[in-house]
Amino acid sequence: MKNTPGLPKLGFLYLNHVLRFFDNSNFKGWPDKIAQVTYRWGKDKQRFIDEVKAKKINVLIGNIPATAYETFREIAKALPEVEFVPSLDAQFSNKSKENVTHFCNKYNLPAPNTSIFYVPDRADKYLKNAVYPKIIKRSFGPSNYGGYFVHKVDNYTQAKMLLNKRKYYPVYVQDFVPMEADIRVMLIGHKPVCAFWRRPPEGEWLTNTSQGGSMDYENVPKNILKLAVETSKAANAEYWACDIALGKNGQIYILECATAFAAFPYIRDWIGQYLMWKYSSGQFKLPNIPMWNWEELGKINVTLLRTMRHITFGKHIPSYDSNELFKQLDEYGFPVMEVQNKPYEEWPSSIWNFQDNFQLNHPDLYCEPDPIEISKDESCEPLVVEEHDDSTVISQLSLMTFFTGIKGIGNKMAQDIINTLGTQGVIDALQNNPNKLCEIKNVKAKKLEMITSHWQQFSQTL
Repeated sequence: MKNTPGLPKLGFLYLNHVLRFFDNSNFKGWPDKIAQVTYRWGKDKQRFIDEVKAKKINVLIGNIPATAYETFREIAKALPEVEFVPSLDAQFSNKSKENVTHFCNKYNLPAPNTSIFYVPDRADKYLKNAVYPKIIKRSFGPSNYGGYFVHKVDNYTQAKMLLNKRKYYPVYVQDFVPMEADIRVMLIGHKPVCAFWRRPPEGEWLTNTSQGGSMDYENVPKNILKLAVETSKAANAEYWACDIALGKNGQIYILECATAFAAFPYIRDWIGQYLMWKYSSGQFKLPNIPMWNWEELGKINVTLLRTMRHITFGKHIPSYDSNELFKQLDEYGFPVMEVQNKPYEEWPSSIWNFQDNFQLNHPDLYCEPDPIEISKDESCEPLVVEEHDDSTVISQLSLMTFFTGIKGIGNKMAQDIINTLGTQGVIDALQNNPNKLCEIKNVKAKKLEMITSHWQQFSQTL
């Protein structure tokens, strides 16, 4: 199919074993066929580049998992005429928590005080003299996988035992900030389109719903939304999500931010509409997304909400007389804005890829970490860190933690579900066709409702 004059050739960027964020249904009405290119890992870089060139793609749309980020930095340099959406610079924070720290430091965004160590002896010296409690996190990859890789340590002995067991690299240490709750904000074109509270259970500090936390959509403070907008603009991202903590001291802090996040299908539809508007020179309408829409949509049953598609809102036209009408840019000051590409590379790997650069420049101080499996990075399967020309980078996704966290489902039933449908089949069922799970013995309507409800909460924490 030939391109419509004036429209760029769009392509979806997919990766084997990684769940797809977009598909054609999110770009409803786009007149041309949208190409697809899939990165297969290992020794696939040149073949991927050749395929993008052969399909004459102008705009390549899709998130890149942390484990492939540096490879795609090289791919992007080999495709200077191709626009990646989001840009590799916008996806800088996707790669690791240390990148989130560098991003916040550069733009003077509030975040917990953080120290990062590449030399174990230096981390040990710091921890011996630190004021506790501290938070130690696995840095690589944006996801905490339900908080399982975030640890509170109350003294040096606990910190030493944790690092001896987990062998995190680099050692990523933050001041512990007692929180009332945290808030996730999702944005499109720098405008908040969804926001919700995640509150810790009584007496606990982790807010993840898979750890017993609760969530609600009511009364998200405007200063939280403003900070999320500020970070989205700093990242220059077409779509974006922030986790912002509200401390017991009244201060707010950025905990996480990335272009890779779990989102309802209708939010991905809005992103598709936004991108069609951006790349069609106005041939497609900019989606109208009212502020605080999430408070009303959040009242809908989750099992229904996750299947709703292409939600549209009309614009409110106020009544007036005397031919006078006061018009504001947006009734709350949060307009949808066009993201303009920067004419330079903001986060070049030659400077900001600290892990690889440290190993190269300080081999005598470098300590090889144990292999780290990356769990649920951008809702993807666990991947070991990709090394150039390594063909064994994929490992199997385990859904056992998800299923065994549901009352009434033990290890045997969880294993039966995964064995019957397969890993990808389970994910497809959870995302697109939950009734498929009823093919499993003992999964009836009541249990299915518990599974789908738990999946919605679980996926929001990733």
